[in-house]
Amino acid sequence: MSKYRIAVVVGSLRKDSFNRKLATALARLAPSEFEFHQVRIDDLPLYNQDDDGNQAEPVQRLKKEIAGSQGVLFVTAEYNRSIPGVLKNAIDNASRPYGQSAWAGKPAGVIGTSIGAIGSALAQQHLRNVLAYLDMPTLGQPEAFVQAKDGLFNADGSIGEGSKDFLQGWMNQYVAWVKRHNG
Repeated sequence: MSKYRIAVVVGSLRKDSFNRKLATALARLAPSEFEFHQVRIDDLPLYNQDDDGNQAEPVQRLKKEIAGSQGVLFVTAEYNRSIPGVLKNAIDNASRPYGQSAWAGKPAGVIGTSIGAIGSALAQQHLRNVLAYLDMPTLGQPEAFVQAKDGLFNADGSIGEGSKDFLQGWMNQYVAWVKRHNG
């Protein structure tokens, strides 16, 4: 495969989201045959099973973007020790109607950052449970619970020196995971 298209789902809507910055910086660590595209989830309606037969245009767009990717990267914040509602809503919308999930079989990576010392660990664990149900092979190791603190990002938005080697190693494993599942 000449190019791998990766759908990036950022579980935060905040304009200056640490997780959006992390997603952007991580994409810079990938090899050139990988293209990362952050998918939009802020305009999705709240999931309602009554709409399964006539999904809204934003839901159809999300499902098409996921279907057209060779992998999915979830970069999530942690809200109240779990995943943000906007992320769960996006997952639910793109997994329905039953039997027509856009997520099934897509190799996934899960990572996130927060200002807390556990760096979104609980949100990531909850997300992994959901992804297992959705039949998404999910990279298990290395886990990356990144604390958002001074020095995580350089002035140009790249990963700072203190975290670069670790996050490069994480990206290398994710790249290998996607290739393994698309071979």
